[in-house]
Formats: sequence, structure tokens, C-alpha cells
Amino acid sequence: MMMKIRITLNGKSISLEVPAHRLLLDLLRDEIGLTGTKEGCGTGDCGACTVFLNGKPVNSCLILSGELDGAEIVTIEGLKIGPELHPIQKAFIQDGGVQCGYCTSGMLMMSKALLDENLNPTEEEIRFALSGNLCRCTGYAKIVQAVQDAAAELRRMRAEG
Repeated sequence: MMMKIRITLNGKSISLEVPAHRLLLDLLRDEIGLTGTKEGCGTGDCGACTVFLNGKPVNSCLILSGELDGAEIVTIEGLKIGPELHPIQKAFIQDGGVQCGYCTSGMLMMSKALLDENLNPTEEEIRFALSGNLCRCTGYAKIVQAVQDAAAELRRMRAEG
């Protein structure tokens, strides 16, 4: 069954006609052309497909398009601050928090969700926040370091106003 939905995607309002059963992940990648969000497992276990839905991180492989009317969605493509990379993105690059890059968009989105709530997380809190995001390449140490460095930069930016 086709249905019309209106969403705000990365700050822009768009209208679409979609099959109600189409997954948000497929809608983003195949219909809209935003390929930064990756499909890892298709069962919500790996976190590679994490996006923000109404301000909360979700696995886009588990959300049906029929649930999206009126929703606000932010993908990895919308994480930048204007033309600049987000401090989290910069820290992942600087600290080598990416290897093959497949899990990176999900890791970045979950890191942002954590830092939106806690700008001074402990290593344990970072590891817990990212526990739903799987990476087979890095061993997580560089990812944790990147989140710590991003948190420090965000605190500095906040202090400067």
C-alpha cells in the first residue's frame, strides 16, 4: 500500500509517496540517495544503520516508512555543522577511529547522542553507549579516544560561547 508522508530530513521538509512497508534504511539509501547510512545486519543488532528519529537514535533497518509521517530524521549527512564537519567527525578522523568505515556512521550518530546528553562521559559510559554498535576492525580503543577528544572540543566550544 502506497502512502504519502511528509518528513523533515536533515533540516529540509520533503514529501514522498512510499510503500508503507518500506524500511527507513531503504528509503534513505535507495529512494532519496543518502548512502552514508549502512546496512550491516538487517536485524537491529549491529548499529551501522543508526539515524536520529525525532531526536533519538534508532536502527533504521527496523523502522517502516508508514511510521514516518511528520517525523524529523537526521542522517550522517546531516551531522555536519553548516559546511564544517562536526567535532565528533573531526575527532574520528584525527584519532583513527575509522578503519574500513562501514560502522562509522552508526558510531558517529551514537557518539553524538551520548555527547548531547553527557559532555563529560567516562570511558565506561562511552563503551556502554556504543555497545549496540559493532566494529570488527578497530578494537574500539581509537573510537573511545575519539569520543573523549570530541567531548573535550565540545566542552571548549561551549565555554567559548
